[in-house]
Amino acid sequence: MAGTAHKGRGAIGQTQNRFEQRPVELTAQETFDRGEIAPETVLRPMHARSIISHNDSPDIPFDHSINPYVGCEHGCVYCYARPAHSYLDLSPGLDFETQIFYKPNAVERLLATWEKPGYRCEPITIGANTDPYQPAERRLEITRQLLQVFLDHRHPVSLISKGTAMRRDLDLLAALAERNLCSVAISIPTMDSALKRQLEPRVPAASARLKLLQALSDAGVPCSVLVAPVIPAVNDSEIEKILEQAALHGARSAAWILLRLPHEVREIFSDWLDQHLPDRADHVKSLLRQAHGGREYDSRFGHRQSGSGPYASMIGQRFRASCKRVGLTTGERPQALDCSGFRPPGQQQLGLEFGGD
Repeated sequence: MAGTAHKGRGAIGQTQNRFEQRPVELTAQETFDRGEIAPETVLRPMHARSIISHNDSPDIPFDHSINPYVGCEHGCVYCYARPAHSYLDLSPGLDFETQIFYKPNAVERLLATWEKPGYRCEPITIGANTDPYQPAERRLEITRQLLQVFLDHRHPVSLISKGTAMRRDLDLLAALAERNLCSVAISIPTMDSALKRQLEPRVPAASARLKLLQALSDAGVPCSVLVAPVIPAVNDSEIEKILEQAALHGARSAAWILLRLPHEVREIFSDWLDQHLPDRADHVKSLLRQAHGGREYDSRFGHRQSGSGPYASMIGQRFRASCKRVGLTTGERPQALDCSGFRPPGQQQLGLEFGGD
């Protein structure tokens, strides 16, 4: 995939999606414009038929999730959710970070699910694929609306994010945490500002995410830090520093995930390496192959998150030793949340004020 790097964007160009049989033929001027003109972000509504996704993968630490957005303006070049845009006949490259779909009926669909007679209350994770606090959330407030409903109905929820816009919702998160209904994981793959601008261009700085961790901790919200992804010869030297800083800012636990390159992400990441780290590209790919049995990615359950072999083993040992040194518990499973107080729609007590028991 040939392309031009644009300031504030992660992907180098428009990777062809894997379902596209015949690429669109562009004129010479259109080809030039597509490479030279920085694409703007476009928001489009996507009315969901259902809102809860169910996971049966043994190496994912949650069983149910909600994604208020499809696509993510953060533009993290490594994002494993990029291939989902192929199902929309869009590119997992720049389209993924510029063509953003939001679900305006998320709360409506969630309440409809909870009303079903056979519904069983179990923790739901918001942000498993795309960030629930990406820039569009500041205006649309879909994640905040969902959190309000989780609180109103005493349903446990966990969140995964890099977005410091989460500070806006500290009131709801604190109220949920007070009832053991909430936990938060903040992802910090690098403390290097220059690398962050290339790797995850529209994500807040690591220092801002650490301050968010502290604010959440001060509000009583249990927090973990995700050192994810760990990219060989790119950010793997930062593991100890990230864990130390996270512990100092209130994190209680930590987990790490090796870089994943499903489907089109492999090409997108390869182009990024060639553009930004050409002197290291071959070495990075060599280490990935060492960790994935000779391939740059092994999608098998039990392997895709942490890899295998000497390199992966070394990363795991360093991670565990550092967590022990700074007092962080390890493991991806969030703390056990309380499911006993769930109030199905129409059955919750009437007349309760915000924050009441």
